[in-house]
Amino acid sequence: MATPAGAAVACPPASLVGQARGGAEPTLTVLVSVAISYFAYRAVYSLVPALANDLVAKGLRGRDMLKPGFKRDDDDDGPAAADDSIPGRKHLPEATGVIGAAVYILLLSLFAPLPYLSSLLPASLLTPTLSSFPTLNGTISSMSAFQASDDPCAASVLLAFPHHSFATYLASLLSLLIATFLGFCDDVFDIRWRFKLPIPVIASVPLLVTYAAGHGVTDIVLPNLFRIRELFQVVHTNGVFHLGPLYYVYMSMLSTFCTNSINILAGVNGVEVTQGLLIALSIIVNDLLYLTFSPTPFLPLLAYLPEPVRPSRETLAALADKTYSLGYAHGSQELADRHLFSLYFMLPLVGVCLGLLRHNWYPANAFIGDTFCYFSGMAFAVVGILGHFSKTLLLFFLPQIFNFLYSVPQLFGLVPCPRHRLPRLDAQNGTGNLVNSWAPILPRSQRTARHKLGVLILRIFETFRLVRLERDPGTNEISATTNLTILNLLLLWGGSVREDALTRRMGYVQVAGSLVAFGIRYGLGAWAYGGRAAGRE
Repeated sequence: MATPAGAAVACPPASLVGQARGGAEPTLTVLVSVAISYFAYRAVYSLVPALANDLVAKGLRGRDMLKPGFKRDDDDDGPAAADDSIPGRKHLPEATGVIGAAVYILLLSLFAPLPYLSSLLPASLLTPTLSSFPTLNGTISSMSAFQASDDPCAASVLLAFPHHSFATYLASLLSLLIATFLGFCDDVFDIRWRFKLPIPVIASVPLLVTYAAGHGVTDIVLPNLFRIRELFQVVHTNGVFHLGPLYYVYMSMLSTFCTNSINILAGVNGVEVTQGLLIALSIIVNDLLYLTFSPTPFLPLLAYLPEPVRPSRETLAALADKTYSLGYAHGSQELADRHLFSLYFMLPLVGVCLGLLRHNWYPANAFIGDTFCYFSGMAFAVVGILGHFSKTLLLFFLPQIFNFLYSVPQLFGLVPCPRHRLPRLDAQNGTGNLVNSWAPILPRSQRTARHKLGVLILRIFETFRLVRLERDPGTNEISATTNLTILNLLLLWGGSVREDALTRRMGYVQVAGSLVAFGIRYGLGAWAYGGRAAGRE
């Protein structure tokens, strides 16, 4: 029906128009992101050895505590420390994680315009392939289609740009920059733990501001278990519980946990990067469940094929209508966009992790430092917070959550906590294997009420083979305990092994944790929340 001249037309929001027209497919930008991931791997792999001597010359160097010949009381600048023939006295570059972080942030910055290309370029410059570049938040699906349309609302859609989506992307980069800078400061100045904890909170401020500016939800959905919904009186809201400002506290704590839970296991060659790599891969698999892919962007290329093998118009039309999806988004463009945003950040992180792992794997020739833990942990927090799947993200940290709970007696002073709790080298047998490290227990006469509680917890842990305790032969009193970290527990259960074997064990645990996470998320989730779990993040 024609619109009378001069009549006002009420145009729907651009985002609704884009969704009504089906939205754009992410095929092309995801492939570009995969290419960027490979470039990130090659760049990091090449830059670490190229810059290693410069880092050592600037004093960013260290010695491997788990190699033969290492002595804590060695003078770092003395002649013994410069003996490269002894693995434990060889200077290795530290803080190479800053190289990976620089490559990662630079590539994400260069990638930033691509998801918004169809909103940035005039329609005359957009080929059919370029017009299929997705716009996050689904604002525009085909510029050329709108250009040819007589719809009076088309012009407003053409001028629309997803400003909040782009601001979210830039705020993510800013948080990563802050985390990288503060992590590098930690590597240089060796900041104490009491001052390290607030660092991720500071770095997450741009995320939280952007989240608030976009009127992000501050509700959580409580599971329909153990009468929790009745307890919090949210039965009538189907389990939706409003947290308000406490939700922002929760998100800031999430960034702190993601960063420090990886850092707390540092010290064994390759273990931090392996954790980051496997968590990133788990998130990528989870993201792919929600995305829809189409061969449409590549159909114009088929016109250049030789005539005998060139598909017919009917075949091309059939291919244009085909889409491939696992269907977990259930038709929600908003849900798909969230996971597309996450995928853009995780794919390059995988490339960076692989490049660093080549140099940090046993026997390491470079240390990644706290910088890697800070920027990778912040990357996980970015996608979990802005992708609105923080609960799913925490499930991928099940081994780290276990390690934290297992370490609580030492972290809170119930059991003495040495500065270094990583396993120690078995120097007596000369096998190069790692064995459990130990923490001394105060004599009974010197124990406070807090220490007595810690001893009780250790006795319970011993019952379940979670620790090994040493006892005084004369009094049978506990005199020492194995340190409470998951790495020591793996040695306790599996026996003494070399560093690379221990890292592999930790990797197997991480993979098992991710499998359990998927089972909880997409198996138990539907039962616990009463309905489709896929839409509940």
